[in-house]
Amino acid sequence: MKLRTKYVLFVVALHLATLVLTYFIFKENKVFFICSEIFVLISVVVAIQLYRQLINPLKMLMQGLDAIKDKDFNVKFLSTGKHEVDTLINVYNQMMDELRTERTRQEQQHFFLEKLIYTSPTGIIILDFDDRIQQINPKARQLLAIADDKLQNNSIHELEHPLFEQMKLLKSGETTVVKLDGVSSFKLQKSHFVDRGFSRHFIMIEDLTAEILAAEKKVYGKVIRMMAHEVNNTIGPVNSIMQSAMKTDRLWAGHEFDILKDALQVAMDRNQNLNLFMRNFADLVKLPPANKQPVILQKLIQSVATLMAIKAQEKRVEFEFDLPDDSINITADEQQLEQALINIVKNAIEAIDNKGTVKFGFIAKERKLVIADTGKGITPGQSANLFSPFFSTKKDGQGIGLTLVREIMQNHGYEFSLKTVSVGQTEFVVWVN
Repeated sequence: MKLRTKYVLFVVALHLATLVLTYFIFKENKVFFICSEIFVLISVVVAIQLYRQLINPLKMLMQGLDAIKDKDFNVKFLSTGKHEVDTLINVYNQMMDELRTERTRQEQQHFFLEKLIYTSPTGIIILDFDDRIQQINPKARQLLAIADDKLQNNSIHELEHPLFEQMKLLKSGETTVVKLDGVSSFKLQKSHFVDRGFSRHFIMIEDLTAEILAAEKKVYGKVIRMMAHEVNNTIGPVNSIMQSAMKTDRLWAGHEFDILKDALQVAMDRNQNLNLFMRNFADLVKLPPANKQPVILQKLIQSVATLMAIKAQEKRVEFEFDLPDDSINITADEQQLEQALINIVKNAIEAIDNKGTVKFGFIAKERKLVIADTGKGITPGQSANLFSPFFSTKKDGQGIGLTLVREIMQNHGYEFSLKTVSVGQTEFVVWVN
């Protein structure tokens, strides 16, 4: 039962009882009876006034509570002239001002946070209570390269992607660095915040590729320069002494010295090979900026295929071409790009044990050059280190071929990838422009 109903019932019962009592007490004295009736009427009027004064503030409070429920903090009350009620109204109005100010501040902070997340150079994925993707910023979409409809509201435990595989293993507060396709490196960090009393996770993805490659190049560049310096300083004088000895005829008078002379010649040849070996490393460090000029890609590919034809014939490898008839015009440093394609084709041929194909294809819509081979493929363990300096899967490999390819592609600003897409199908893909 509501408070005002109780009040009305109490006032009605009290005045009815008063009327009955006055009737029995003063029924013989009409003057006192009339006076008592007038008093009861006055009491009723006073009760009605009190009812209005007590109930109206309560009605205002209920209106204020309804406004708070509706989150409408613009509802305020005017003073009534009654001290007690005005005190309550003042407190209510102050509370509404504070709530309105706080809501404005929260909205501004929320807008700033949304803007910060949206424009952040770090990929950010915000999960709901069930580890489903609730929000993802543009940088994360770019790094993951997955369509929005496959990301939004999907659980990270159900999505297939190398980065999501690592995200599943991370606990809150942990950080890991993941290297994909032998080139791209990403830092993953998982943390949490409290929302309505429950913990929610978010994941930050930072692309470290440029920083790691720059640091890597600085280190191996220093090592190569030091090696080249020591080798050249040693081989130069040694070769000079041996050449002088070889040209002194009186030292070789008689056939008994032919074996020694041949040994010196072998030593000189080995020194020249060592010089060539170090020159290959030095070329990697001294790669100049790309001198970009207009190039027709079909002509460049044909030139590389012609150059590698003899090596391909030795292993019974055939070249196949799936290129458009119209010229593919790109802007590139022809010499550098040719060297990169030579290394790519050379590796493709060497990956084929005996008899196979190397296919050159181009997808015009995506500006994508694909060089596919039917070789033995790349294992997951090899994939992570393919483009690392000094790493080679060959017994006598120097480990600079793909590193040079990587440097040339980055010199041109080309994106690229190397992976085995299926059994007997390995693709080197370059997105040219």
